[in-house]
Amino acid sequence: MADKPLYKRVLLKASGEALMGSQGFGIDVAIVDQIAGDIAAAREMGVEVGVVIGGGNIFRGVAVASKGGDRVTGDHMGMLATVINSLALRTSLGKRGIDAVVLSAVAMPELCETFSQRKATAYMNAGKVVLFAGGTGNPFFTTDTAAALRAAEIGADALFKGTQVDGVYSADPKKDPTATRYQTITHDEVLAKGLSVMDTAAIALARENRIPIIVFSIHEAGGFGTILKGGQDCTIVRDAS
Repeated sequence: MADKPLYKRVLLKASGEALMGSQGFGIDVAIVDQIAGDIAAAREMGVEVGVVIGGGNIFRGVAVASKGGDRVTGDHMGMLATVINSLALRTSLGKRGIDAVVLSAVAMPELCETFSQRKATAYMNAGKVVLFAGGTGNPFFTTDTAAALRAAEIGADALFKGTQVDGVYSADPKKDPTATRYQTITHDEVLAKGLSVMDTAAIALARENRIPIIVFSIHEAGGFGTILKGGQDCTIVRDAS
Protein backbone atom coordinates (compact mmCIF):
# COMPACT_ATOMS: atom_id res chain seq x y z
CA MET A 1 0.00 0.00 0.00
CA ALA A 2 1.32 3.43 -0.93
CA ASP A 3 2.19 6.03 1.73
CA LYS A 4 0.50 8.77 -0.27
CA PRO A 5 -2.91 8.77 -1.97
CA LEU A 6 -3.03 7.54 -5.54
CA TYR A 7 -5.55 10.20 -6.57
CA LYS A 8 -5.62 13.97 -6.18
CA ARG A 9 -9.30 14.67 -6.92
CA VAL A 10 -12.10 12.13 -6.57
CA LEU A 11 -15.87 11.87 -6.71
CA LEU A 12 -17.46 9.72 -4.00
CA LYS A 13 -20.86 8.21 -4.86
CA ALA A 14 -22.83 6.86 -1.92
CA SER A 15 -26.25 5.27 -2.14
CA GLY A 16 -29.08 6.78 -0.17
CA GLU A 17 -29.76 3.32 1.27
CA ALA A 18 -26.33 3.37 2.91
CA LEU A 19 -27.46 6.28 5.09
CA MET A 20 -30.27 4.21 6.64
CA GLY A 21 -27.89 2.01 8.63
CA SER A 22 -29.94 -0.65 10.37
CA GLN A 23 -33.09 1.47 10.05
CA GLY A 24 -35.69 0.70 7.43
CA PHE A 25 -36.05 4.31 6.36
CA GLY A 26 -34.54 7.75 6.74
CA ILE A 27 -31.14 8.88 7.96
CA ASP A 28 -28.97 7.24 10.61
CA VAL A 29 -26.86 10.12 11.93
CA ALA A 30 -24.13 7.74 13.08
CA ILE A 31 -23.68 6.47 9.51
CA VAL A 32 -23.60 10.00 8.10
CA ASP A 33 -20.99 10.92 10.72
CA GLN A 34 -18.93 7.86 9.70
CA ILE A 35 -18.98 8.90 6.05
CA ALA A 36 -18.05 12.44 7.08
CA GLY A 37 -15.13 10.99 9.04
CA ASP A 38 -13.93 9.06 6.01
CA ILE A 39 -14.11 12.22 3.89
CA ALA A 40 -12.23 14.13 6.61
CA ALA A 41 -9.46 11.52 6.54
CA ALA A 42 -9.21 11.89 2.77
CA ARG A 43 -8.98 15.65 3.07
CA GLU A 44 -6.16 15.28 5.60
CA MET A 45 -4.24 13.37 2.92
CA GLY A 46 -4.68 16.31 0.58
CA VAL A 47 -7.34 14.66 -1.58
CA GLU A 48 -10.03 16.92 -3.06
CA VAL A 49 -13.46 15.32 -2.65
CA GLY A 50 -16.75 15.80 -4.43
CA VAL A 51 -19.79 13.76 -3.32
CA VAL A 52 -23.02 12.53 -4.86
CA ILE A 53 -25.57 10.81 -2.59
CA GLY A 54 -28.63 8.97 -3.80
CA GLY A 55 -32.08 9.44 -2.30
CA GLY A 56 -33.31 5.86 -1.99
CA ASN A 57 -33.47 6.00 1.80
CA ILE A 58 -36.26 8.55 1.45
CA PHE A 59 -37.82 8.18 -2.00
CA ARG A 60 -37.28 6.35 -5.30
CA GLY A 61 -38.96 7.62 -8.45
CA VAL A 62 -38.83 4.23 -10.17
CA ALA A 63 -40.90 2.79 -7.31
CA VAL A 64 -43.68 5.23 -8.14
CA ALA A 65 -43.56 4.31 -11.82
CA SER A 66 -43.68 0.58 -11.05
CA LYS A 67 -47.00 1.13 -9.28
CA GLY A 68 -48.54 3.09 -12.11
CA GLY A 69 -47.55 6.57 -10.97
CA ASP A 70 -45.95 9.31 -13.04
CA ARG A 71 -42.21 8.63 -13.48
CA VAL A 72 -41.28 12.26 -14.08
CA THR A 73 -42.96 13.44 -10.89
CA GLY A 74 -41.45 10.51 -9.00
CA ASP A 75 -37.95 11.39 -10.21
CA HIS A 76 -38.44 15.00 -9.19
CA MET A 77 -39.38 13.82 -5.70
CA GLY A 78 -36.26 11.64 -5.66
CA MET A 79 -34.14 14.68 -6.54
CA LEU A 80 -35.50 16.45 -3.47
CA ALA A 81 -34.48 13.45 -1.36
CA THR A 82 -30.88 13.82 -2.52
CA VAL A 83 -30.91 17.43 -1.34
CA ILE A 84 -32.05 16.32 2.11
CA ASN A 85 -29.23 13.77 2.29
CA SER A 86 -26.65 16.28 1.09
CA LEU A 87 -27.72 18.80 3.72
CA ALA A 88 -27.36 16.09 6.38
CA LEU A 89 -23.83 15.26 5.24
CA ARG A 90 -22.89 18.93 5.08
CA THR A 91 -23.97 19.24 8.72
CA SER A 92 -21.84 16.24 9.74
CA LEU A 93 -18.83 17.62 7.86
CA GLY A 94 -19.36 21.00 9.55
CA LYS A 95 -19.19 19.35 12.97
CA ARG A 96 -15.67 18.25 12.00
CA GLY A 97 -14.69 21.72 10.92
CA ILE A 98 -14.75 20.86 7.22
CA ASP A 99 -16.03 23.55 4.88
CA ALA A 100 -18.58 21.96 2.55
CA VAL A 101 -21.03 23.40 0.05
CA VAL A 102 -24.15 21.88 -1.50
CA LEU A 103 -24.71 22.57 -5.20
CA SER A 104 -28.09 21.49 -6.53
CA ALA A 105 -28.95 20.79 -10.16
CA VAL A 106 -32.47 21.96 -9.23
CA ALA A 107 -32.58 25.60 -8.17
CA MET A 108 -33.61 26.10 -4.54
CA PRO A 109 -31.56 29.14 -3.41
CA GLU A 110 -33.09 29.28 0.07
CA LEU A 111 -31.51 25.89 0.85
CA CYS A 112 -28.36 25.60 -1.28
CA GLU A 113 -26.55 27.03 -4.26
CA THR A 114 -27.40 26.16 -7.84
CA PHE A 115 -24.91 23.96 -9.67
CA SER A 116 -22.58 25.18 -12.36
CA GLN A 117 -19.39 23.52 -13.52
CA ARG A 118 -17.35 26.68 -13.03
CA LYS A 119 -18.65 27.18 -9.52
CA ALA A 120 -17.99 23.54 -8.57
CA THR A 121 -14.42 23.67 -9.88
CA ALA A 122 -13.74 26.97 -8.11
CA TYR A 123 -14.96 25.58 -4.78
CA MET A 124 -12.88 22.44 -5.14
CA ASN A 125 -9.81 24.47 -6.06
CA ALA A 126 -10.44 26.46 -2.89
CA GLY A 127 -10.33 23.29 -0.81
CA LYS A 128 -14.03 22.85 -0.08
CA VAL A 129 -15.86 19.53 -0.16
CA VAL A 130 -18.56 19.88 -2.80
CA LEU A 131 -21.81 17.94 -2.41
CA PHE A 132 -23.71 17.56 -5.67
CA ALA A 133 -27.46 17.28 -5.12
CA GLY A 134 -30.51 17.07 -7.37
CA GLY A 135 -29.13 14.37 -9.66
CA THR A 136 -28.58 15.67 -13.18
CA GLY A 137 -31.66 17.87 -12.83
CA ASN A 138 -33.52 15.70 -15.33
CA PRO A 139 -35.89 12.76 -14.92
CA PHE A 140 -34.99 9.28 -16.20
CA PHE A 141 -31.35 9.69 -15.12
CA THR A 142 -30.05 8.02 -11.97
CA THR A 143 -27.68 9.46 -9.38
CA ASP A 144 -25.09 6.99 -10.74
CA THR A 145 -25.23 8.89 -14.02
CA ALA A 146 -25.08 12.16 -12.09
CA ALA A 147 -21.95 10.93 -10.31
CA ALA A 148 -20.21 10.01 -13.57
CA LEU A 149 -21.24 13.33 -15.11
CA ARG A 150 -19.99 15.40 -12.17
CA ALA A 151 -16.77 13.37 -12.02
CA ALA A 152 -16.13 14.30 -15.66
CA GLU A 153 -17.06 17.94 -15.11
CA ILE A 154 -14.69 18.44 -12.17
CA GLY A 155 -11.86 16.47 -13.80
CA ALA A 156 -11.85 13.74 -11.15
CA ASP A 157 -9.03 11.20 -11.24
CA ALA A 158 -11.42 8.46 -10.11
CA LEU A 159 -15.03 7.77 -9.21
CA PHE A 160 -15.46 5.89 -5.91
CA LYS A 161 -18.72 3.93 -5.70
CA GLY A 162 -19.55 3.07 -2.08
CA THR A 163 -21.86 0.04 -1.96
CA GLN A 164 -23.18 -2.64 0.38
CA VAL A 165 -20.43 -5.10 -0.71
CA ASP A 166 -16.67 -4.87 -1.18
CA GLY A 167 -16.54 -4.82 -4.96
CA VAL A 168 -18.02 -6.21 -8.16
CA TYR A 169 -18.91 -9.91 -8.15
CA SER A 170 -19.66 -12.40 -10.88
CA ALA A 171 -23.10 -12.84 -9.28
CA ASP A 172 -24.96 -11.54 -6.24
CA PRO A 173 -22.78 -12.78 -3.33
CA LYS A 174 -25.79 -12.69 -1.01
CA LYS A 175 -27.59 -15.22 -3.21
CA ASP A 176 -24.74 -17.19 -4.78
CA PRO A 177 -22.00 -18.42 -2.41
CA THR A 178 -19.81 -19.32 -5.40
CA ALA A 179 -19.72 -15.72 -6.65
CA THR A 180 -16.21 -14.33 -7.04
CA ARG A 181 -15.02 -10.76 -6.76
CA TYR A 182 -13.20 -9.13 -9.65
CA GLN A 183 -9.95 -7.37 -8.78
CA THR A 184 -10.03 -5.38 -12.02
CA ILE A 185 -12.41 -5.31 -14.96
CA THR A 186 -12.88 -2.99 -17.93
CA HIS A 187 -15.81 -0.70 -18.58
CA ASP A 188 -16.59 -2.71 -21.72
CA GLU A 189 -16.62 -6.00 -19.79
CA VAL A 190 -19.01 -4.55 -17.23
CA LEU A 191 -21.39 -3.56 -20.02
CA ALA A 192 -21.02 -6.85 -21.91
CA LYS A 193 -21.59 -8.98 -18.81
CA GLY A 194 -24.46 -6.82 -17.56
CA LEU A 195 -22.86 -6.51 -14.11
CA SER A 196 -24.63 -4.41 -11.49
CA VAL A 197 -21.98 -1.77 -10.94
CA MET A 198 -23.65 1.41 -12.13
CA ASP A 199 -26.23 1.99 -14.84
CA THR A 200 -25.25 1.82 -18.50
CA ALA A 201 -25.16 5.59 -19.01
CA ALA A 202 -22.83 6.04 -16.03
CA ILE A 203 -20.43 3.32 -17.20
CA ALA A 204 -20.39 4.77 -20.72
CA LEU A 205 -19.67 8.27 -19.42
CA ALA A 206 -16.81 7.01 -17.27
CA ARG A 207 -15.40 5.01 -20.17
CA GLU A 208 -15.56 7.91 -22.60
CA ASN A 209 -13.80 10.19 -20.13
CA ARG A 210 -11.29 7.51 -19.06
CA ILE A 211 -12.38 7.70 -15.42
CA PRO A 212 -11.69 4.56 -13.35
CA ILE A 213 -14.49 3.43 -11.03
CA ILE A 214 -13.44 1.98 -7.68
CA VAL A 215 -16.21 -0.10 -6.09
CA PHE A 216 -15.87 -0.70 -2.34
CA SER A 217 -17.90 -1.23 0.82
CA ILE A 218 -18.93 2.09 2.31
CA HIS A 219 -19.75 0.39 5.61
CA GLU A 220 -16.07 -0.23 6.42
CA ALA A 221 -15.04 2.72 8.58
CA GLY A 222 -11.76 4.09 7.25
CA GLY A 223 -12.03 2.01 4.09
CA PHE A 224 -12.26 5.04 1.80
CA GLY A 225 -8.91 6.38 2.99
CA THR A 226 -7.27 2.98 2.83
CA ILE A 227 -8.38 2.43 -0.76
CA LEU A 228 -7.17 5.90 -1.71
CA LYS A 229 -3.70 4.59 -0.85
CA GLY A 230 -4.18 1.37 -2.83
CA GLY A 231 -5.21 -0.98 -0.04
CA GLN A 232 -8.39 -2.76 1.11
CA ASP A 233 -10.71 -5.05 -0.84
CA CYS A 234 -12.31 -3.41 -3.85
CA THR A 235 -12.82 -3.73 -7.59
CA ILE A 236 -11.30 -1.30 -10.08
CA VAL A 237 -13.19 -0.73 -13.31
CA ARG A 238 -10.83 0.90 -15.79
CA ASP A 239 -10.00 1.39 -19.43
CA ALA A 240 -8.50 -1.61 -21.21
CA SER A 241 -5.38 0.37 -22.09
